Amino acid sequence: MKKLLVLACCALLVACSAESDHEDLRQWMNEASKNLKGKVPPLPQVKPYEPVAYDAGNLVDPFKPAKITPERKKNGGGAQPDFDRPREPLEAYPLESLKFVGVMTRKNVSYAIIQADGSLYQVRTGNYLGQNFGVITKVSESEVVLKELVQDAASDWIERMSSLLLQGQEGTK
Repeated sequence: MKKLLVLACCALLVACSAESDHEDLRQWMNEASKNLKGKVPPLPQVKPYEPVAYDAGNLVDPFKPAKITPERKKNGGGAQPDFDRPREPLEAYPLESLKFVGVMTRKNVSYAIIQADGSLYQVRTGNYLGQNFGVITKVSESEVVLKELVQDAASDWIERMSSLLLQGQEGTK
């Protein structure tokens, strides 16, 4: 029985490989490949390596941390806050939480009325306000102008001008 099965498989394989069945396919392949010519472009010419001399005697080392951090000023960044002076009560509050609610004038000196946590405070030119060492430079009918000292990315102290505008009436009850 095994011999008969093997003979049948061989006969099927021989029948599938008949030359006449695939002659049209072979003819089409020959016609399609007639005009095809393989062309490989030549390799590009390799340029010789030319080493460059590196004289690092007077250049900045590119791997030092100073290369990526900003250059420090020699005088420490100009004006610096006075850390030894006594702190005023309104320096405990951020400037955004303070409200300028009114102005009062006594003996030709204008005082601003500032509200913080429900309490009212009188301040004038020269008083400190806010958490950024802000000193009041001008009190007018509509705003309080102050000069703050803040640190920049290089830890230098820079001056920044800020102001508190007069708050309108919230609503009458």
